[in-house]
Amino acid sequence: MASTSEIHKGVVIQQHGDLYAVVNFQHVNPGKGAAFVRTKMKNLGNGKVVENTYKTSESVDIVQVNFQTMQYLYKNGDVYSFMNMESYEQVDMDGDLIGDDAKYLKEGLNVVVGIYQDNPVSIQIPKKVNYTVVEAPPAVKGDTASGNVTKEVTLDNGLMVKVPIFIKAGEDILVNTETGEYSERVSQ
Repeated sequence: MASTSEIHKGVVIQQHGDLYAVVNFQHVNPGKGAAFVRTKMKNLGNGKVVENTYKTSESVDIVQVNFQTMQYLYKNGDVYSFMNMESYEQVDMDGDLIGDDAKYLKEGLNVVVGIYQDNPVSIQIPKKVNYTVVEAPPAVKGDTASGNVTKEVTLDNGLMVKVPIFIKAGEDILVNTETGEYSERVSQ
């Protein structure tokens, strides 16, 4: 049994005989009352997402998961394929397990895949990912008068992100995968 302070994204918890992958979590320390951990977890058996709250005094059964760095290859329907760069073994993962992180995947991206009993159960995407801007509307003279102005651009994996107006097509930028926001321009 483990403490609730060990709960983080990608951890697999066994509860009521089922396995749940933590999709999202939040440690809450209210001004009044005991601290707790609010989680959103995906049932690895049926794919349902449930929300659960754990008191800090509770224990959770965290299952040992083997984490391997793998490269994202391609998507076929709702199945995503990854390859272990050492053994060249390929693993397919259902889109339900990946969830919202799927929009950040692009060919060749290295991610950490959690494997439990030879089955992939979770992925961890880098906090910042480098993308190339493929489509960006031109900046219009006078736009900067109002201060912090942004425009929406399309990235090489199809993701749309708001960026400062000085970003042009063909430039590389970093996107924060936790917030989905533009982080910075990559210097060439």
